[in-house]
Amino acid sequence: MWREVMKLSCDLTWSDNEKGSVLDNLHACCKMKTKKEVFMKYRKYKDKTINTCFKIIRSAFGEIGVVLDESVTGIKVVRIVLPKSSKTTDMIIRSFFPYSVKGNSPYIASLCKDIDAFLGGKPISFALNIIDLSKLNDFQKKVILLESKIPRGQISTYGRLASKLGYPRAARAVGQALAKNPFPIIIPCHRTIRSDNSLGGYAGGISMKRKLLEFEGIRFDQGGRVVIERIW
Repeated sequence: MWREVMKLSCDLTWSDNEKGSVLDNLHACCKMKTKKEVFMKYRKYKDKTINTCFKIIRSAFGEIGVVLDESVTGIKVVRIVLPKSSKTTDMIIRSFFPYSVKGNSPYIASLCKDIDAFLGGKPISFALNIIDLSKLNDFQKKVILLESKIPRGQISTYGRLASKLGYPRAARAVGQALAKNPFPIIIPCHRTIRSDNSLGGYAGGISMKRKLLEFEGIRFDQGGRVVIERIW
């Protein structure tokens, strides 16, 4: 089946790098799907304009994926992928963005350099106009934008954010919105914890959340709870 897909690939008019990424993804598809499904996926690729690229940062925490998309509003970050123990970052990106290709433009290289510096403890700030909020519902957008205002070295709680939004009983909903944050690091959701001062969840894992907070001067007691000094 893979040889047949390769023959079809001669119809593609993309660059060699783009074609290589697409064929790699189709190859993965061949291992899991029927012949009919593979060719259906090929036809979608064939008619698709590729505007999405990604780059993987190899950090001390593991592989971090940065996914960008170019649209009429310009180049925007559509996803930051934190490391998972069950899947590689590359697999996660390709599952969400099957038409994406690996990129190394000056823009994505500069952004990845800043993210890597942030992950090393440097006080890097990110502009909100680089992220694509169009796929978020109204509530999640409000949570994300509020979260972005928490200064480095301070923390908040899910309940406090809910109250600031005008929904004092929506702490759980705020937590769920942050759990689905597409832009961790750029939107510093590691700065929000539970009301009992425990860390709560984090897409990159609790140890990563704690380390990022420690980089920002947050201290912990012997039980692993945050020592509240500056709360937002």
